[in-house]
Amino acid sequence: MNKKTIRDVDLKDKRVLVRVDFNVPVEDGKVTDDTRITAAVPTLKAILDQKPRSVALMSHFGRPKEGPDPKYSLKPVASVLQEKLGVPVAFADDCIGEVAEKAVAALPDGGVILLENTRFHATETKNDLDIAEKMSKLGDVYVNDAFGSAHRAHSSTEGVARYLPAVAGLLMEKELEFLGTALENPKHPFVAILGGAKISDKIGVIENLLAKADKILVGGGMANTFFKAQGLAVGDSLVEEEALETARETLKKAGNKLVLPVDGVIADAFEATANAKTIKVADGTPDFWRILDIGPETVSLFEKELADAVTVVWNGPMGVFEMEPFAKGTFAVARAVAGRTGQGAVTIIGGGDSVAAIQGAGLADKVTHISTGGGASLEMLEGKVLPGLAALNDK
Repeated sequence: MNKKTIRDVDLKDKRVLVRVDFNVPVEDGKVTDDTRITAAVPTLKAILDQKPRSVALMSHFGRPKEGPDPKYSLKPVASVLQEKLGVPVAFADDCIGEVAEKAVAALPDGGVILLENTRFHATETKNDLDIAEKMSKLGDVYVNDAFGSAHRAHSSTEGVARYLPAVAGLLMEKELEFLGTALENPKHPFVAILGGAKISDKIGVIENLLAKADKILVGGGMANTFFKAQGLAVGDSLVEEEALETARETLKKAGNKLVLPVDGVIADAFEATANAKTIKVADGTPDFWRILDIGPETVSLFEKELADAVTVVWNGPMGVFEMEPFAKGTFAVARAVAGRTGQGAVTIIGGGDSVAAIQGAGLADKVTHISTGGGASLEMLEGKVLPGLAALNDK
């Protein structure tokens, strides 16, 4: 990674403006999952260790429609952060302008303040440079630690970096170290596992990975579109009709690099109590039935393909794992991936539903890296440039 981080700049007596990702679930004014807050703590502690003049934190939260909305206030996050950080955390009712500037100026030396939701200014998401410039008045150095928002060019992720020296935080650095290395210079054999519902979401990923990975294992709803493109009967399974031609071209291009399921668990309704049975994909899925998971033969096949992998990237579940009868395939793949970690492989879970799957399997601590950004990690896997990352200063 050729970007400067907080290790490369002197923050002593500086006002530090940090973009964090505190877009966390809140119910009845209480944070119900503080994972993202916890993830920011190492960066914030490392900044405080450098004895800055002040630390101002900004984040988006939810999608407020018409400007400020108490339902989308970041205020409940301040007390949780204060507890985790072990220092007082003040709160400002705005992220720009006089209110924010006065609140930051009033901090004691080394004081921390959380600024109100950046999206209370509607044009922030349009990378409004007037807002970005106002944000820049709150710091002498800008730190971006919000990997989950790095694929968006917003005032708080890209615009503000035009007005201040801009560096990565430790969480951003870690994401780039793992995802960046896995994609730019992977150790081989490199196996990618892709699941989820739609081919259209992942076709760019497949095309980018075909040039880099030794094998791409495909499961989940997206496999059905490949089956139909091969002329197989898929019953009522989810299929993207408009992506069939793309699927055919991809199969042609991929050769034996793309590994599809050979059997599946099918059900006569999309519910946990449905009748279910296992079929061979080549035999076709009967009318009114749908494929909801990979079958045991596919699990064995995928385990064999993973057996000697030294780099593994997994993005997307193998089936409807939220329903217990159709979770076996996803959890089996989770165990296989975790097993490779134990053998010294680098295993990366690329955000989104795969994170829920690895946590549901109780194996979150048995993989090398879990990405904090679903959309951002997908765009990196596609080989796209992330605006929030590109805006940071090169080493």
